[in-house]
Amino acid sequence: MDILFFLGLALGAVVSFFAFKFFVKNGKSENTREQSVVLMEKIRSVCKFITVEGDFSEIYHYQNVKDKIANFLLGKKKAIILINAKAHIGFDLTKIEMESDPDTKTIRLMNFPQPQVMSIETDFSYYDKSEGWANYFTSDDLTEVTRNAKQHIIDKIPESGLMEQARKEAILAIKMMEGLADTIGWKLDYNALVLDAPLDSHKLQA
Repeated sequence: MDILFFLGLALGAVVSFFAFKFFVKNGKSENTREQSVVLMEKIRSVCKFITVEGDFSEIYHYQNVKDKIANFLLGKKKAIILINAKAHIGFDLTKIEMESDPDTKTIRLMNFPQPQVMSIETDFSYYDKSEGWANYFTSDDLTEVTRNAKQHIIDKIPESGLMEQARKEAILAIKMMEGLADTIGWKLDYNALVLDAPLDSHKLQA
């Protein structure tokens, strides 16, 4: 009887021990999942538009070369234009996607946005504007001038230093997210981050 009694106690102790480990493990797992949800919400609050602003002053030479026959018969139309522009370049960090790995306490950032021209504000001053004797500037010509002038500014952006400024701002935002994760013992995996991608200006409209 004594042996059976002690065996029962021992068996009960073992069962109690493993039951305790099970509930503690499940409790930790649930707590970790809750941490990941809260952490991702905090990170999303930091994921905003990162923009930098730059001023440009450029001379642009315009000449209509499309209609060579009209230029020959009716005279050429051309202009020298001073472009004063303000460009906004940046990253739309709201497009970042995240996934959590509770086992390793890691938040992975994915689908990083590419740098893009957010907007360009331009002001034109025409100098030495000349038209053919019967070849005048039309509304279509002015639209083309506006479009080409904006493209002229876009072509100047890579050498202006604005892209590097935008990248630095994006890195600061990522480091802030990393700090948020670190405060509760999590890691931020941003190995997918590529900041040397070419400028995306496809959304820009004339």
